[in-house]
Amino acid sequence: MLRRDDLVYRPFTSRAGVAVSARQFPESFDARLATPFAVLGIRAPGERLTGIEYLPRGAATLAPTNSLAAKVCRQIERYLDDPEFRFDLPFEFVGTAFQSRVWQEICLIPSGATLTYLEVAQRLKSAPRPVGGACGANRIPLVIPCHRVVASRGIGGFMKARSGAPLEIKRWLLRHEGI
Repeated sequence: MLRRDDLVYRPFTSRAGVAVSARQFPESFDARLATPFAVLGIRAPGERLTGIEYLPRGAATLAPTNSLAAKVCRQIERYLDDPEFRFDLPFEFVGTAFQSRVWQEICLIPSGATLTYLEVAQRLKSAPRPVGGACGANRIPLVIPCHRVVASRGIGGFMKARSGAPLEIKRWLLRHEGI
């Protein structure tokens, strides 16, 4: 189970929020894993997981290129078999101090449960909108389960979107966890 002490904070860099397509840089992923809801582009270039990106379901897969990428794929497959599986992966954040606090709080939400943006904001003495922004900036979804944060009235957004494929992914993940 992830604890706040397990999380590594890295200062904000200018590349935050820049989406890189697998088509633009095929070598940018250390694995691409097909799942029922998307192909997951996995970045695990060294000793830590640095990113998981949702790619279209038809995107090309890629066998893991290193042992950490293989471990990430195995753990995602375990999560797909058992929604209560708890990830145990070394990872790092690239974001602001506030985003890091939000992500740490989200890691405490167990499978099968949700919190609203407002509830997370109240725990951090903040407001819902910046919590939503931090969720959208999450580079390692599933491991940091931002899909478990919902709106007070409805599902809310996902991956900086309020409709379309991202919300279908969020619905799939929540259904998978029994919500």
